[in-house]
Amino acid sequence: MRIADDWEDYKILATSDGMKLENWKGVILLRPDPQVIWTGEDLYKRDFHAVYHRSEKGGGAWENAKKFPPEWTVSYKDLTFKVKPMGFKHTGLFPEQAVNWNAMREIISNAKNNDGAREIKVLNLFAYTGAASVACAKEGAKVTHVDAAKGMVERAGENARLSGVDSGIRYIVDDCAKFVAREIRRGNKYDGIIMDPPSYGRGPGGEMWKIERDLFGFVKECVKLLSEKPLFFLINSYTTGLQPAVLKNVLTLALGAKRGETTAYEVGISTNEGIALPCGASGLFVGEV
Repeated sequence: MRIADDWEDYKILATSDGMKLENWKGVILLRPDPQVIWTGEDLYKRDFHAVYHRSEKGGGAWENAKKFPPEWTVSYKDLTFKVKPMGFKHTGLFPEQAVNWNAMREIISNAKNNDGAREIKVLNLFAYTGAASVACAKEGAKVTHVDAAKGMVERAGENARLSGVDSGIRYIVDDCAKFVAREIRRGNKYDGIIMDPPSYGRGPGGEMWKIERDLFGFVKECVKLLSEKPLFFLINSYTTGLQPAVLKNVLTLALGAKRGETTAYEVGISTNEGIALPCGASGLFVGEV
């Protein structure tokens, strides 16, 4: 497991009975987490600003216990992101992904040190609020950020401006599969590809996505967009049934003869209890340069 354990503005204070208590730079949130199957302290007795309640009919809602800003910022190293409690328990940021931001930044930095004249192009698919886009752009990569939700793309622009990298990112509101198909026809190439596909979803035109059915074929199409000497291909998954080895197999089979090393790992984040909370899986191909 690769563990995000160097945050200053974010901490998991405690976990128990399907919930996690988090400190987001002074704002304390209590949210459900399906990985917390153990019991311990009654976290509802702790002091917090808001709690997310699941509904038996699906979804849920936030309940405020104290007043706090509707949105605020947190920083990770030299990156700054907006945090805002939203529907379905999300805040617009996944702090555990710091391990992948660090990995991609290192790859890009090394490539630029080896060839300072090289322009590095990165494609971020299902890119949400753009933390990975911001991280790559901070190292000087030119990023194309694609997501079907206009509101999330607008939030990505806000995050980029907060970190001073807005000029390095191109924003696209579109179905990811349709965009990739167009880029293949155009002959465009990228040195790095990131994707964080949902388990299930629909595009703006009603296109249906199911990760177990569609991921491998989509990755094979995306491979066609890789440059002659690609730097990386990263897949993130929060789908419980997809183990890290599955992501490694997908990348290995889809990449074929591309030269490099593929690894896969659980992603987690440290807690104040001295444990690491699992938060999904990643598969990462790093090319030979």
